[in-house]
Amino acid sequence: MSVEAFVVNAEPRNDEGKGASRRLRREGRIPAVIYGGSQEPQSISLQHNIMLRHIENEAFFSHILTVNVDGKEQKAVVKDLQMHPYKPAIAHMDFLRVDESSVIKVSVPVHFIGEEGAPGVKAGGVVTHQMTVVEVSCPAGKLPECLEADISALEVGGSLHLSELKLPEGVEIIELGHGEGHDLPVVTIVASRAATAEEEGTEAAAPEEGGEEAAE
Repeated sequence: MSVEAFVVNAEPRNDEGKGASRRLRREGRIPAVIYGGSQEPQSISLQHNIMLRHIENEAFFSHILTVNVDGKEQKAVVKDLQMHPYKPAIAHMDFLRVDESSVIKVSVPVHFIGEEGAPGVKAGGVVTHQMTVVEVSCPAGKLPECLEADISALEVGGSLHLSELKLPEGVEIIELGHGEGHDLPVVTIVASRAATAEEEGTEAAAPEEGGEEAAE
C-alpha cells in the first residue's frame, strides 16, 4: 500500500461560541479542535478550500496526519468531520493526537478487487457493496490505508463477510468483537432483475406435467 504524507496547517484560535465560528466561516476558515495525548485540547482554525481538497482523498481519513499549529507539529488522525446540512462545505473538524503506539479506532475504506473475473458476475449477477468502510482498532503505526475484499471466487448468491477480510498484523475489526451475529456481509453478488424475470417467465411458460394428455 502506498504511503502518503498529509500536512494540515492550522492557526490557534481563542474565540469560542457560535458567533466566533460563523465569523471564521465567513473568512473562509473552519473551526476545529485537536485533543488527546498528554496535552490539553486546543481550538484551531483551518483553511477551508485546502481542507476540501484533502477530504476528496479517502486516504486522508486513514492516515496519520501532521497538524502544524503555529509552527509546532503534532501527529493526529481525523476523528470527526461535520458537513454543512445542504452546502458542499465543512462545518467543523476534530483531530485526535496519536503516537506510533496509540491504539486508535478509525474507519478505513474497503477496496473491492476481482469483480470482473468473479463467476457470479460472468453469469450476469450484480455486485452489491454492503459496506464501503469498516471501523478497525489498531496501533496508530499500523493503521492500514484500506482493506481489500477479494470477490474473484464469488458465485451468484455468494457473499464475503467481515471475518473473510485479510487484516494486517495488529488490526482488528471492531464489529466482530461484538460477538455472534456480527459477522456481517461486506459484499454480495445477486441475480440481476433481468435474469430473474427471464427465469420466472420461462417457468410460467412451461407446460404442466401431463400436458394435453392430462386435459384429455
